[in-house]
Amino acid sequence: MENWIWWLVVAAALGVPLTITALPEFGMFAVGAAAAALTGGLGAGTIAQFSVFLVVSVALLVFVRPIALRHLRQGPRVRMGIEALHGAGALVLEQVDEHGGRIKLQGEVWSARSYEPGRVFAPGEQVSVAQIEGATALII
Repeated sequence: MENWIWWLVVAAALGVPLTITALPEFGMFAVGAAAAALTGGLGAGTIAQFSVFLVVSVALLVFVRPIALRHLRQGPRVRMGIEALHGAGALVLEQVDEHGGRIKLQGEVWSARSYEPGRVFAPGEQVSVAQIEGATALII
């Protein structure tokens, strides 16, 4: 059996712990093994194949691993509290102008003011929350 086939077997074998443990290092070594298989398939010798495996694996560990770990630690950004209300849609319940009014925002009745002076919103209009000031939503 040719060397490049063994490299594919190694790449597949490294893919198993990657899927079980979700450690990105196994994937990086699997990519290194796949690169070595490609090198062997192109006719390079065993030393060249091992060299490609080492260079690709180490390069991925040095350059890609820190980025991957940062993304794993960070997780998705979830907006919570007042921050989650910015840009949310609302329904005008009572006329809203620059002095006040009422809206229904995410199932709750909020006091509201127009974000733009002079702008008036009629009951039944769909609006968006531009900002929250205390317990008052500024809408556009």
